[in-house]
Amino acid sequence: MIEWLEAFFSREKITLFMVTHDRYFLERVCNEIIELDNGQLYKYKGNYSYYLQNKEERKALEATNLSKAKSLYKKELDWMRRQPKARTTKSKSRIDDFFEIKQKAHQRRKEHEVQLEINMERLGSKIVELHKLKKSFDEKVILDGFDYVFKKGERIGIIGKNGTGKSSFLNILTKQLPLDGGKIVVGETVKFGYYTQKGINIKEGQKVIEVIKEFGEEIPLTKGRRISAAQLLERFLFDRKKQYDFVEKLSGGEQKRLYLCAVLIQNPNFLILDEPTNDLDVVTLNVLENFLLDYPGNLMVVSHDRYFMDKIVDSLFVFRGNGVVENFPGNYSDFRAYEDSKTPEPKTEKKEAVKREKTPQKGKLSYNEKREFGVLEIDIEKLQKKKEQIEAQFANGEVASEDINDKSLELQQIIEDLETKEERWFELSMKMEG
Repeated sequence: MIEWLEAFFSREKITLFMVTHDRYFLERVCNEIIELDNGQLYKYKGNYSYYLQNKEERKALEATNLSKAKSLYKKELDWMRRQPKARTTKSKSRIDDFFEIKQKAHQRRKEHEVQLEINMERLGSKIVELHKLKKSFDEKVILDGFDYVFKKGERIGIIGKNGTGKSSFLNILTKQLPLDGGKIVVGETVKFGYYTQKGINIKEGQKVIEVIKEFGEEIPLTKGRRISAAQLLERFLFDRKKQYDFVEKLSGGEQKRLYLCAVLIQNPNFLILDEPTNDLDVVTLNVLENFLLDYPGNLMVVSHDRYFMDKIVDSLFVFRGNGVVENFPGNYSDFRAYEDSKTPEPKTEKKEAVKREKTPQKGKLSYNEKREFGVLEIDIEKLQKKKEQIEAQFANGEVASEDINDKSLELQQIIEDLETKEERWFELSMKMEG
């Protein structure tokens, strides 16, 4: 739906003014960005990439100006100390300027950064095994014999239309929802950390710091260090004053940040996040992404934030509906590229294809999968030859200087297409081998 909306706004001749944390949306739809930063508005005539680049340049310029102001302040401070008591009109003017220089020199930029370095308990060899999982709500099938064995350090994203059972699957995995059939085997060392869409359970009259102190006065960090609950909250952008605010008075984004803090301090080694990016500002999102990139445990995420998914997951569970769940080896952009490249099924074969999807057989490919496998082999061979030709042209100096950019872009596109098709070929060949 988001992609449809992007296409609609790109096509329509309308003025659009919006607040969003969806960075792909900003990238593809917006041609001007207004940033509110430290009480000032800044305009950028471009999309999200343009904004990021120019913001860095602006910060660098501010840092240079601040350095100059500090040097001038030192010089003027020395002059002020040497001034005699009797002052001329000229010196009074310089004194007035001094206080303005002092204010500029002492401007301190508040760079909010959430620091996440929570300790994580070590995972054993057995993580989680899912055997023939079945789950339905009346006539609505969520899982129909789903099998999967998690490997250490896997980072899986879950996508699918609303109502296909993504959140229900997470609740089943954490045993908050009973199964109709099948079993889940959880390794002895596994400790789940589950961040749900419901958010934090607000108790009447509870203060921010009291939420964290429920888990202890001190929190273990990496490398054997420890910090107090108050220090941890400061790392999550809650200053000492804010820590004694009532939880119900926090904004939606602040409550999400506090909830995230409460989940992470329990030292999970299998982190499950259900729509974690909702209401989080871009600064917190960037730091959360950087934390998750370094997170050594298992990770499972449901999110509509495509930028977030692309950055942190390596594979996907695609919930198609009617109990069909596919394991796709790639991130969200890889999946979209694959979906867009698929050959449409002939109408006469659609019903038969649906039947085959509902009753998958190990070691066998469906009619359309066999056809796709054959086409992939031909495409991969053609792309490989084309790649080798262009690489040879570069190596032999046969590319004219004015064509280098175009040839480089062509080669990059071929490599990307080749990787996508090889991943799909590998997936089908593994299925064929059973």
